[in-house]
Amino acid sequence: MSAVDLEKEKKYNKWIVVLSVVIPLVVALLFGVKIDVELPVFLPPIYATINAITALVLIIAVVMIKKGNRTMHERLMKFAILLSVLFLVMYVLYHMTSDSTTYKGSFRGVYLFILLSHIVLSVAVIPFVLITYVRAITNNIARHKKIAKITFPLWLYVAITGVIVYIMISPYYA
Repeated sequence: MSAVDLEKEKKYNKWIVVLSVVIPLVVALLFGVKIDVELPVFLPPIYATINAITALVLIIAVVMIKKGNRTMHERLMKFAILLSVLFLVMYVLYHMTSDSTTYKGSFRGVYLFILLSHIVLSVAVIPFVLITYVRAITNNIARHKKIAKITFPLWLYVAITGVIVYIMISPYYA
């Protein structure tokens, strides 16, 4: 990698660190804020669907790059990032306007494991996604490929477990 490419990448590192810390903090703070507006109860299936679409887009993006279609891969990855941002906005808005739902089923331990791993990895994946994206846009392809091998399964797990959490909790929505 050239010094120019490394410099390009380094200029983004401060933003990656800031966003990786600020996004989870803002989400956590907003969970403590309650707005007296009722959003429709149909939002959870919408953002669960967004998670499902994200998972599919990630898989198709990997297939595209393996087939050598870099342009489609880039478009799909940008779309996956957009979907994740949209999910996060809708998720936070819903939880700012609605009470939390409690799982009351027979598989509470399984549910809690999936939920907790989903939450922890959804925070952990933020810097991975940002670093992977920056390495792509700065044309550090060898380093992009290396971290993408970690980012892809983490992000896919977060997207899929988001759907599973929704499916498990959905019977208990008010």
